[in-house]
Amino acid sequence: MADPSSYRPKPGQIPDSPGVYKFRDEHRRVIYVGKAKNLRQRVANYFQDLANLHPRTRTMVTTAASVEWTVVSTEVEALQLEYSWIKEFDPRFNVKYRDDKSYPYLAVTLNEEFPRVQVMRGAKKKGVRYFGPYGHAWAIRETVDLMLRVFPVRTCSAGVFKNAARTGRPCLLGYIGKCSAPCVGRVTPEEHRELAEDFCDFMAGRTGTYIRRLEKDMMQAAEEMEYERAARLRDDAEALKRAMEKSAVVLADATDADLIAVAEDELEAALQIFHVRGGRVRGQRGWVTDKVEAVDTSGLVEHALQQLYGAERGDAVPKEVLVPALPEDTEAVSQWLAERRGSQVSLRIPQRGDKKDLMATVQRNAQQALGLHKTKRASDLTTRSRALEEIAEALGLDTAPLRIECYDISHLQGDDVVASMVVFEDGLARKSEYRRFQIKGFEGQDDVRSMHEVIGRRFKRYLQEKERTGEWEEQPTDTATSGPAATGPVPGPAATGPVPGPAATGPGLAPAADGRPSVAEDAEPREDDGRPKRFAYPPQLVVVDGGQPQVAAAKRALDELGIDDIAVCGLAKRLEEVWLPDDDDPVVLPRSSEGLYLLQRVRDEAHRFAITYQRAKRAKRIRTSPLDDVSGLGETRKQALIKHFGSVKKLRQATIDEICEVPGIGRRTAESVAAALASTAPAAPAVNTATGEIIEEDDGGNS
Repeated sequence: MADPSSYRPKPGQIPDSPGVYKFRDEHRRVIYVGKAKNLRQRVANYFQDLANLHPRTRTMVTTAASVEWTVVSTEVEALQLEYSWIKEFDPRFNVKYRDDKSYPYLAVTLNEEFPRVQVMRGAKKKGVRYFGPYGHAWAIRETVDLMLRVFPVRTCSAGVFKNAARTGRPCLLGYIGKCSAPCVGRVTPEEHRELAEDFCDFMAGRTGTYIRRLEKDMMQAAEEMEYERAARLRDDAEALKRAMEKSAVVLADATDADLIAVAEDELEAALQIFHVRGGRVRGQRGWVTDKVEAVDTSGLVEHALQQLYGAERGDAVPKEVLVPALPEDTEAVSQWLAERRGSQVSLRIPQRGDKKDLMATVQRNAQQALGLHKTKRASDLTTRSRALEEIAEALGLDTAPLRIECYDISHLQGDDVVASMVVFEDGLARKSEYRRFQIKGFEGQDDVRSMHEVIGRRFKRYLQEKERTGEWEEQPTDTATSGPAATGPVPGPAATGPVPGPAATGPGLAPAADGRPSVAEDAEPREDDGRPKRFAYPPQLVVVDGGQPQVAAAKRALDELGIDDIAVCGLAKRLEEVWLPDDDDPVVLPRSSEGLYLLQRVRDEAHRFAITYQRAKRAKRIRTSPLDDVSGLGETRKQALIKHFGSVKKLRQATIDEICEVPGIGRRTAESVAAALASTAPAAPAVNTATGEIIEEDDGGNS
């Protein structure tokens, strides 16, 4: 535990300007990001008597080893830079809302020549119009199915569209009238785009115009005794009304607003958001977060606004945002939202009427979400803590292993040998720090030797990171007989002062708009770069998939590097025994042990990650072609050769003059192709031993 006084800035060193500050731990990892109107006042609050600090703040400042800051011009810039840094560094002590699932949106791809209506998840794309989010994908599909009667917009994939255009026959939806079939020219691109824009207008809330138009056309058709057409228009109007009924009117027509409610206790907070467009609830979503920093309701709301609108532009930010408590600096947050929307945004607490009633409904949803989360999560938190304590007790560790790394080797009969490294922190998988390895030191099947190589490579990188950042000074060693740190790392002096950012003394931002230093991709990473590094953070426990031989290999690799403060164990699959270095007998945990269950989860995740990589590597090798080895032959000319001759087999039988007939292939290239194919010619045809048939070579260009 660090003493905050060891890195406290000197009096007068911190500017009294708006800015953003970062706390870093001993590994130079950013653990907390905050913003302030006055940096001097805000940062100084962290260095008062520890007894006066909130317990979470106390944990943060004693975990940190340094503090630095960047001065900005305005509070809005501070808000934007804080959001960028939280996204970039993922600080462990900042509140981060995480969606409990990936919410689907109804998307219209207006960026295509023939716009398509589809369900989309994940990051939003430029030129695509989004509606939602919805709770379920099937709800989107039901709505779209009803609306296609009136707005027969394309819904097919690019492959189906191209195939229909090639054959001149539309898909089933084109035959039954639920697609205008632009693929076969039934409508022009302009007419189809107009249909898509009408679809978007209806989804945006402008519904009355279309229903009145359909009803007017229906009455006119009836007067003209075109009863079949009138019946069809009647059904179209009913379909639109049913689509509208799926989202009830809750506010006055044309109201666009997001309502945000927060339910919280001392440890966690649940957030619920209702998206109202055109007076109707178009979507709902919920987040849950651990309160890892001392924050009140207004702080939670501010973090939620950053998370919700930080990556949005234009109409995705509504005209009104209704919240249960205003952020500390309401004016700056409102200005930030207005910049993202491009027009004024009203940020306020509803006081009366329908909006206050709807906010009460959102609040009830938040309370229910928090209660449900705690019911599912409470036992999980307790279980994880108990599991880590059981592991520490069984392995004789001084403290619970908060960071566990597990390694597994995977291959297929000695080919494509790979390894995986998975990371669990606080009993939960941290997938962003998973790593995979190719075995380079030798060929063939030897799991023990492979494990030794992987552990050695991983922790050699760890020592290199420590040496590069100056965390320890390397003792002189005999490099001919030992590793680079055979006598162990020696801690260097702790940071004693701030490390100001590049704009710490000026009125502007750092060189990049998002606060990142401008560094070339192939340049050495900056020492003050707090982004997670590949191998910079040591585990308290290394778990290997295997028994005594694998454990011994891992321990030997650590010993050769002079690392003696990381525990090692192995989990053997046969009897689920836990093996320790230098012990002849395994540790047998009870079958009902939560510690054993956690070790099994870690081991199984490492196995899954390794075998996934191994299969992908093998599939890539199988898909390779002899043409891949021809220097200067790109993908386009390879495809031209295969298309011209039909298969690699026929290409292999061709003469150099025949190869030169392919457009873009010169004589020198043709000679290289012929030589490459001759060197990889099969010795004899393959035979199916079950049927006796000769297996023809693949016509797709594979070898």
